[in-house]
Parts: sequence; structure tokens; C-alpha cells
Amino acid sequence: MTPYSLSPIGIVRSPFKEKFGIPRQPGLATSIPARIELLPPYDVPEAFRGLDECSHIWVIFIFSATASQGWKAMVRPPRLGGNRRLGVFATRSTFRPNPIGLSVVRFEGIRQDSNGLWLEVSGADLMDGTPVLDIKPYLPYADSISDATFTLAPEAEQLNLPVEFSDEAQQQCAYFSQTLGQSLQQQISEVLRCDPRPAYKRTEEERIYGITLHNLNIRWQISLSSIIVLSIAPEPDAVL
Repeated sequence: MTPYSLSPIGIVRSPFKEKFGIPRQPGLATSIPARIELLPPYDVPEAFRGLDECSHIWVIFIFSATASQGWKAMVRPPRLGGNRRLGVFATRSTFRPNPIGLSVVRFEGIRQDSNGLWLEVSGADLMDGTPVLDIKPYLPYADSISDATFTLAPEAEQLNLPVEFSDEAQQQCAYFSQTLGQSLQQQISEVLRCDPRPAYKRTEEERIYGITLHNLNIRWQISLSSIIVLSIAPEPDAVL
């Protein structure tokens, strides 16, 4: 079989700077913004003419953070608690023979300035720096199948818990929301309701975790009754 060589057409710029904390599927944190910076020679408006007729697009990308680790025939999906082994092709594991992923995201528009051309999107589950291989329009009549089923994952896994901010975190959130010009409280709430914790640690109620969002270190914990944001502080050497 003839091998194929693929080159990125763009690079993702998102507030997710590390794998931990990224929603495990697209569309679960709809307020999270991202952009796809187009690379030459694909950074020409003509290549995207007509795309503004779409509400959503498919993004085909490389699992660049884990690509060097190779593939596994059997994996342990976090969705199943990490206790059940499935064939890699029955999962969306990143450890694939060809480390290719696809996500459907809301298309917010095309922008261009002296620095280049990019696509604005939201609801992406993509880490900052992810190479993008292709963009395709989402076709509702073909891509949304009303009677499709997958019994291992019948619906999105999200916590139905209130998100509470400590007094300190509330003040910090208000300050950084103004600095970033974004609804940081909503973004944090959506991400934490996706429950980033490893499945085997979900019984440890008092454990404190940290995620990075917009170069901010967010410290939080989950109890039986709520999700508590403890503090929000810039990462060392962060530029906001």
C-alpha cells in the first residue's frame, strides 16, 4: 500500500495549554473560544469562500501530544472508568495507528488582518498548538442521524452540580474576565462540569486539582453537593 504524506493547513490556538482539563468531546463547553490560524499557501480567503454559510464545521486534526507514543490495539476508555478494555477502533482514543482526530465545532467566522487569516470557532476540545489537516462543512441532513446509537456512551457525561466560587476566586474571576474580555466564570463552570478527574479518583472528595485555562491556574475540588473553585492565578511567566 502506498504511504501518504499529510501536511497541516493550520494550527489551533485555544485556551487549553495542557491535555488535563480539556472536555473529552466537542460541544460540551460551548463558551470556550478558539481559532485556527491558517498556514501558507492555504491562508487565502478564496479557499474558504462559502464557508460562512455553515453554522458548524468538521475539524480533522493530529493528536500531536500523544502521536509519538504509538498505537494500542486495546485501550481503557475513561468513560468506562478505566476498568474495561476495548478495541481501539471502538473508541476515540488518541493512541491510534494514524493519530487523527475529528471534532465538530461551531463556526464563528473568518477573520483577516496584517498577521494572517484565521477561523474563529467555539466549543472545541482541542489543545493549543494542535495541527489541523482539513476543514469540512457540517451537513445536518447527512451528519446528524436521529436513530444512531452507541450503547457504551448513550449520552454526554456531565456533572449536574452547582459551581461555587470562593470569595477569593470570585474576585480573581471578575478581574481576569475583564482582562481577557471573556466570560471566564461561564467557561470555568462548563469545563469543570465535564469532570476532568481520572475515573479512579472520583471518590476522593477533598482532593484539590488544578487545570490551566487562558494561562491561568485554576484550583478546584468536587464534593457530593457542589464543584468549588478555590483560586485563580496566572501561571509563571504568563502573558494575559
